[in-house]
Formats: sequence, C-alpha cells, structure tokens
Amino acid sequence: MNTEQQKIEYKSLQKIRTGEKGFKELSTTCVALANAQGGQIMIGVEDKTKKPASNQVISQEEANSAVTRLRGLCFNVGLAVGDVCADETGSQYFAITVFPSLHSYATTSDGKMYIRVADKCEPVRSEDIQRVGEEKGAFQWELVPTRFELEDENKTNLSKFANDIRQSDRVKQHIKQLDDMEIGEQYHLLDGNKMTNLGVLWIGTAKQRSRICYPITVQYIVYDDLENKTNKLEWRDNTRNPKELLEDIMDKAVELTYSYEMPNGLFRKTVRYYNENLIRELLVNSLAHSSRTISNDITIKVYPGYISISNPGGLPLGVTKDNILHTKHRRNPNMIEILTALGLMEGEGSGYDLIYELDAVEAKKQPEIESTFNTVTVYQSAEITDKEVVRLMDYVDHNYQLSQKNKIAFGIIAREKRIAATDLSKILQLSAEERLRSYIDNLDKSNLITKGGVKKGSFFQINTTLLKNAKSNIVTSLKTIEPHVLKALIMEDLRVHPLSKISDIAERIPDIDMKEIRKMLYSMVGKEIEKEGTRFDSKYYIK
Repeated sequence: MNTEQQKIEYKSLQKIRTGEKGFKELSTTCVALANAQGGQIMIGVEDKTKKPASNQVISQEEANSAVTRLRGLCFNVGLAVGDVCADETGSQYFAITVFPSLHSYATTSDGKMYIRVADKCEPVRSEDIQRVGEEKGAFQWELVPTRFELEDENKTNLSKFANDIRQSDRVKQHIKQLDDMEIGEQYHLLDGNKMTNLGVLWIGTAKQRSRICYPITVQYIVYDDLENKTNKLEWRDNTRNPKELLEDIMDKAVELTYSYEMPNGLFRKTVRYYNENLIRELLVNSLAHSSRTISNDITIKVYPGYISISNPGGLPLGVTKDNILHTKHRRNPNMIEILTALGLMEGEGSGYDLIYELDAVEAKKQPEIESTFNTVTVYQSAEITDKEVVRLMDYVDHNYQLSQKNKIAFGIIAREKRIAATDLSKILQLSAEERLRSYIDNLDKSNLITKGGVKKGSFFQINTTLLKNAKSNIVTSLKTIEPHVLKALIMEDLRVHPLSKISDIAERIPDIDMKEIRKMLYSMVGKEIEKEGTRFDSKYYIK
C-alpha cells in the first residue's frame, strides 16, 4: 500500500477493539481530515508494515458499528464505510471515507478542532480559527460588499476591464456578449450598484483601494554580495489594479532580466537568470494566493545568486511544500478566475508544473518553499548547474515529442547525471513509485534514459548513445560508473588509506553518493574487506 500521506491514514484494528481511547484517537483523525480536504482511514492496516495483521478477520457488522460510534464522537463530519476487503494473504481490513467539511467547522464531541498538515493531525489554535473559516469559504473577503458605489471613474475602469475580458481567448463566447455591468457581476466585482472588495481592487480608485483591508502593496529590494541594498522600489500608492501592477513590476524590475551568454555553434545563446514566464508565474501566485486578512507586503528580494518572493498568509490548508506540485486548493477563487481569464496565470493547479518545467529545461534547481503562519516565501536559484545540459535539452526538445512531465523528469536526470528512483520520486513529490511511470515511461521507450537496479535500488541515467548523437560535452561523472568499477575504486582507496571510515572514503570519492558507497562496502565485508569497531565507528581494511 501507499505510504501514509495527506489524505490517507493507517490504523490498527485494535483502535476499534480497545474501547473509548482508540475511538477518541480515530475521531481526532476524522475531524482533522474533514477540516482539510477529506481522505481515507484504513482500519486494520498496520502503520509500520502497511499490511493487515496475519489471519485478521473483520465482520461487516463490526465495521458498520465502528462508523456509527465515530459519528457520535465528531460533529460536522461526513463518514462512509466501505466493504470489508482482503489482501493477497486473505487478511481483512476496511476503509472509512471522510468527506471534507467545506462550509462548517468540524469538531470532536468535546469541542476541539484539528487540521491535517502533511501526515499529522494538529490542533487548531485560537488564532487559526479565522484562517480556517476563510479557507472554508465561511468568510470570503473577495465577496464582501463595500460602501463604495459606482462613480464615473469606476465605470471607465469597468469598461476597460470588460474589454480585456472580451479580447481574451480563454473566455467563453456567451460571457463576451454580456454588457459591462453584467461582466462586472459575472466576475463578482459588483453587488448590485456597490463594489465588492474584489471590485475595488480591479476597478476602484486609489482612494477607494486605500480604505479596504488590505490593498495589495509590493516591495522590490536588490542586494549586493555583502547584502547591502543597491535598489529599492515600492508600490504603495494603490493607483494600479492587479494586472497593471504586475506589468509595472515586470517592466521596472530590471535586475530580473539579466542573462547568461553561452556559445552555441557560430552564435551565442542567452539564458536569463530567471525565465520571464517563471517570474510572472511566481508573481501571479503571490497576488492570487495572498491572504487578504493579514496586513503585509508582497516582497521581492534579489540576491546575487537567487531571488525570494514572499506573500502574506501561509500555504492554504491542506497544502504543504511537499505536495504543492500535485495539490489543488483555491484560496481566492474569484481573483484566480479573473487572472486565469485574462491569461495572466496558468490554469488551476498547473502553475508549479510550469515552474518545474522551466527550471528543468534550463538546468536549474527547483524552487524551495518556506511557509509560516503569516508568510509563504519561495526561493529560486539563478545558477545553471551544467551548461551542457541546457544544450542537451535543446537537442531533445527539437528532435523528440515530450510531454511536460517527460521534460521535468529528463531535466532532473540530466542535471543529476544519475539518480535513484526513490530520490526522483521525492523531488517530484510522488508518494508511490507507480506514479513515476507517467514521468519516465516515454523517456525509456524513446531510449533517452537507461534504467538499472531493481525495486528500491533502481536508478536512472542519460543514455550514452543520446549524448553521442547530441555531441554533448556533459562533464564525465563518477556517478554513472558500473558497480564492479566502484568496487575496484574502493579497493584502491583502502589500499592507500587502510582503516578508513565510510565518511572518509566518501570525501575522497566526492562524485559518488555515500549511499552507493555504503551499500558496496556492506556487500564486500567478509569477502574482499573486513571491518573493526562499533556500528557507528566502523573502519574498513583489505583482508
């Protein structure tokens, strides 16, 4: 079975057979899942082994009775019990489906609230309750009517907005045929003759925007090698709507347009420090997913080797830095709808796929994400890890038909030279190796990569035939050497440096992952080499 994750929890059968204590713990899990995105609790599956206990038997009546009892221990939680199932050995288990509580707070019978964060059930603090309500749509800041009625300047801005909508190829024809007021109502800018908070952001005046909680404000700061400020820009006057604000930032943030120059045959190829589409997507994400109940700036910090972009509000409930690539959750759905309709952002849930693709194509590392209660910060490196990988990606792009997933996986494999399947799954935020197939199967069939090892020991690397055909000069790495060559290398190292620890050997062969060295050493003990010392202080020498 899959590992425990955001939407799956494994519980021993003893939880429903040991009385009140087990059911209280299960009710906590039900509440936490309901307050996030729902999920399943697999009853009878051991957490450590991910398998039912041997010869385990469960009746359907026992399963139904357990769910009935749970319903009395948690409020505003929808539960459904599945049929009793059996694994290949005949051991039985069953699943309880927990539905997301979309418009109400889920609580335990004693009034406590919990939320699912990654694979943990965390208690909701008092200061988190408003945020939970906002995430559930119990409080939608965008739709709250203001006291501002449409004035002449607002009507002019509404007309410009409506024309932008009509010119978009993402908008359906029947919406384009609406008049200006109807388009304003369609996109929730108006509530009768009054503007909503969202309407003030898009068609309001500077004075009107300054009076809502909270308008969009932006800081742009550039630092040198010693972290001294060399440039600072601010957008605090509230004179621009989100589209105009985005365009002005892209126009004035000149440090984001710097580029590398690389030889490309008779010509020169330029690669920007930060791809324009990547920067736009990160900025739009910060506009779209900012919490409107927290007073803070969107902050763009530019350092010599990387940038950081932060926005007010943590990640949406149920979304973490480890599942953001595959998890969809709308914090400001109406703002996102407008930005998508205007072509300013990718479709829902596909923004980080684009970011990963652009980084893979340009041989850059994927962004790192930090999330606190009040802020989300994204760090993006400008470094090209290997210029030859960029040329190889160009060659592959021109000669093969690859999907976005294929490009992401191929770029990561080319950048790492050789990568274990488990490590690739981790980078791609995949919980099961089976899901990796959609990323690498086409690469394998097209002979772009080669695969070695079995099960958890499997790994991928670029096909050497492809490197020859592409006339690539990718730097040779010891990562790709065959096991018998690694064994000979270790033997030679121990001949020169007897009684060495694993860490010492790894320092002298830096290109090879310590896990590979450790695995090879363990297989050689008692044959070619011996060891002495305790488990954590072992030293190796040739027999």
